[in-house]
Formats: sequence, structure tokens, C-alpha cells
Amino acid sequence: MARIDSDIAAELEHTKTIDNHAHPMKVVARGEEDREFDALPADAVKEPAMPMAARPDNPAFAIAWKELFGYDHAGPQLSQAKAAAAQQRGDSYPAWVLNHTNTEMMLANRIAMGRGLSADRFKWVPFVDMFLFPLNNSAIGQKDPEHNAFMKNEEKLLTGYLERVQLKLPPLGFEEYLTFVSHSLEKFKSDGAVALKFELAYLRDLEIGNPKKEDAERIYTIYVQASEPSAEEYRTLEDYLFRYIAHEAGRLNLAVHIHTSLGVGSYFRAANANPLALEPLFNDPSLRKTKFVMLHGAWPFTREAAALILKPNVYADYSAFSYMTYPHQAARDLRLLLEAAPEKVLYGSDASPFSENVGWEETAWNGAKFGRQALGQAVTAMIEDGEISTDRGKHLVHLVLRENARQLYGW
Repeated sequence: MARIDSDIAAELEHTKTIDNHAHPMKVVARGEEDREFDALPADAVKEPAMPMAARPDNPAFAIAWKELFGYDHAGPQLSQAKAAAAQQRGDSYPAWVLNHTNTEMMLANRIAMGRGLSADRFKWVPFVDMFLFPLNNSAIGQKDPEHNAFMKNEEKLLTGYLERVQLKLPPLGFEEYLTFVSHSLEKFKSDGAVALKFELAYLRDLEIGNPKKEDAERIYTIYVQASEPSAEEYRTLEDYLFRYIAHEAGRLNLAVHIHTSLGVGSYFRAANANPLALEPLFNDPSLRKTKFVMLHGAWPFTREAAALILKPNVYADYSAFSYMTYPHQAARDLRLLLEAAPEKVLYGSDASPFSENVGWEETAWNGAKFGRQALGQAVTAMIEDGEISTDRGKHLVHLVLRENARQLYGW
């Protein structure tokens, strides 16, 4: 293992984190299931393509089981210990997990918050991709099994939000639809949201055009309750709605989080996640009030992400580094971000339920342990290469683990 400076190690150990990106689970009653931890849950993927670090046989998960629940192998005893820990702590169980990972606050990417996810420890980040797809989505769903499953989820979400305002279908008028979207975002804000989440790279590429409103309105009006638009026509509408939501996010002081990294399924197109496609969006003067966060360090496009965080309203977290790769490589990639703009880099775990034995608890623990380790290795290497002093390195640790998030969200 690469060396970590002792002063840096002490700073890492004692600094409570603000976790910029995760999918924590709510507390459930007996027989209840939590399906709101993601708009595109990974169990919809029939052919997962998981790197070694994310597979259930990663020895790191056994360490997490031991630290959290007292057992270092999967089996009935582990399951019983996990159930007992949750039952014993009740609504305080999610906070107990945060305490065991030295996490002060966690941003919860969820369809809705729920029992045990208290507002003082968990901050809501709702999904917004469903607003981009109000028309006939048959052609998108026919691309492959994953698109089919994902689009069904998006349609279900949009239908649910429409029903909340007593609508069975999207309104016939485009202005009325935009008003519905704006009111939905305002409701998110009033319900405690601090950011909005796009998972668009699972559905298409991130090259967001800048179409005219009248073109988007024409397409919406023609197809909202009629035949299916062409792929080019639908894309025009999607691009306009994406920019509209981003602009509204700036108005409402909500950050915009964008998935920019590899995806879970075997049909995922890695090129869809290249963040350079977002550069025209980031350069739009009308969107400079909107703060954008590239999630997962755009891995494996971290070098490109490092160039983009030089822009005044663009940030990157390194959530999921702990199970896309291992600390040695994660440290090298993280160093690229730190050498570009360390005040724009955020810690994140991407804590998520993976399988029956690997839940959000274990991935939160691994994210905290190996996220700190990668940061320590990156900062130590910068010190040893004469780029920064030890005091500056300690300051960078504090920035990345918590202070950059405080600045970004105004806490």
C-alpha cells in the first residue's frame, strides 16, 4: 500500500465527512420493501458488468461486515446480525451507519425520503430525468432490455408526479407542461431537496443541444397525445427540457448532479458518460447561476473532468471510486482533480445496496475507508513531489471531505 503521511492520516481519521452522493435505505417495517433508493435500480439490470472491486467476493466487504456486524463471512449468522442491528436501533439505524463511517451528513439520492432518514443527517437529492420523456417512449425502450426496464421506471415516475396534480396525462399545452415541471421542482425544494439528479447517461449521451423554444414546443404539441416522434425530434425536446430544468435549478439554488462514469449494465455505453460533451452546457452564460456536479469523478474520464472543474460553476465528486477501482488507482485519478481545482472536489461514497449480502451499509463503510485512503495517498504523493506543504495537504483533506460541500450547498 502506498504511504500516507502521518499528519495527513491523523487529519483523515478525525475529519467527519459530508458524503456528496449515496443511496441510503429507509427503515422498513416487517414485510415492507424499499424501492425508492434509485430511479433506475440496478436490479433492473439482468446482465450486470461489475468491476472486481464491486463484486460480492471483494475481501473488503468481509472487513466491513466484521466492523459493522461482527461477522466476516456471508451466511445466516451475518443476516441475523444485520437484522438484529437494524431492529435494535429502529429509526436511528441509518444514523448509526453514518456514525460508524465518521460521516456527519449524507446526500441521499432517492425518489422520496423515508423513515429514519432524518433531515439533520440526510439531505435529499431527487431524480429529474422523467421530466425529459413526456412523449411516446416505445422506440427508446426497444433499444435493449436495460433501456426497456429503465424507461418503464421513468414513465411510472412521471405518471406519479402528474397524478399528484390531478393529471392523468401530460397537459396538451407546452407552457402548461413547463409550469408543471417548475412546480414539481419547487415542491422538491420545499420538501428539503438540495440538488437535482440526472442519470441521463444510462439512456443516451450527454451532448445537450441548445434548441429554440418554438422548435421544442412544436414537437411537444404534435406528439404529446399522438404518434411517436422521430429520434431527432425527441432529442430536440429532451435537450430543451434539460436546459430548462438546469435553469430552474439555478433559480431555486439547487445544484445539478449528473452521472458521468461507467454504468452498471452490460448495455451501458461508456462514451455516453464522457463529460466533455457537457462543455457547451457549462459554457452557457444563461446557466452560470447553476452549479453542476459531475458524479463519480467521471471515471474513467477523470482527466477530462479535471479540465472542466476549472469552470466557475462546475464541481466533481469521487463517489464510487472505492468500487470502480482500488485505492492505488483511485489516488492517481483523484490527484488529477486535486491538481486542477482542489476547492471543487467533493468526497462521496455512492453507498448503495448491491446484493442480498452487500447493502448500503457495507458500501458506505468501504467508501469511507477507501475514499479516505485514496485521498491520503494522493495528498501524500503531492507533498513528496514538492507540490504542496504538509499544512496545505491537511487543508486539502478538510476541503475535500467536508468544507467544499459546505461552500457548494451554503451550509
